[in-house]
Amino acid sequence: MLNLKARPVEFPPEETEVRASGRSVEIQDLSAWYGQKLAIEKVTMSVAPNKVTAIIGPSGCGKSTLIRCINRMHEVIPGARLSGRILLDGEEICCAGMDPVLVRRRIGMVFQKPNPFPTMSIFDNVAAGLKLNGLANRRTLPAIVEKSLQQAALWDEVKDKLHHAGTDLSGGQQQRLCIARALAVEPEVLLMDEPASALDPIATLKIEELIHELKQSYTIVIVTHNMQQAARVSDFTAFMLAGEDRIGRLIEFDTTNQMFTNPKDRRTEDYITGRFG
Repeated sequence: MLNLKARPVEFPPEETEVRASGRSVEIQDLSAWYGQKLAIEKVTMSVAPNKVTAIIGPSGCGKSTLIRCINRMHEVIPGARLSGRILLDGEEICCAGMDPVLVRRRIGMVFQKPNPFPTMSIFDNVAAGLKLNGLANRRTLPAIVEKSLQQAALWDEVKDKLHHAGTDLSGGQQQRLCIARALAVEPEVLLMDEPASALDPIATLKIEELIHELKQSYTIVIVTHNMQQAARVSDFTAFMLAGEDRIGRLIEFDTTNQMFTNPKDRRTEDYITGRFG
């Protein structure tokens, strides 16, 4: 089993209570299709507020599909659909009356490959969502951009070059820029799909440290192939696996410590210890 001694120390409960603003996510019997192809089947799990939940599993098991369903990006794909329920702090977010744009503002997404807008400055990259949604004016915009960059641990590195192109930054800085852009609209949940897979070890460590800091204010769900990373950054872990039918299913969900030291399902143990996947 993996050594968990290096996991970051938890913040005291009283400090979390003062600063917490993340929300819970309940996933109930969630199935998702691409056209006629069933991708994930009857996934049920709870995402705790102000905690980090890691989703692990081999390629093709539905990890990215699952988090795309959580903020309603799955339905953007032609022919895609889902069944089941997703509740954000008890509120159904997949019903016909819920505006998907509002859902995506409340549940932000950071993708595997850093994707700063190539024609925009660092400042405008962070401000893009605010301007699009009419959430700030010229007077308040600079303060919100600065706060977002500080939250993403990037302000000190870019404060003197805010009008340089976002694509001038290093890969790790670009990913933190994308995190700042997601934070600027003040989401309640932050989804991260392999946020460090394209980064070097030093940049990866910065992203992991940032995740640990951000959970004080946000609920975080991270998809990762890196077992050591899941063990280091997450409080809870979900293991997904696709069978011979290529349909992704949730095999096990537990605290990260329990899953990495004493998993209940032999398939989970085999995957964590590298026997397959």
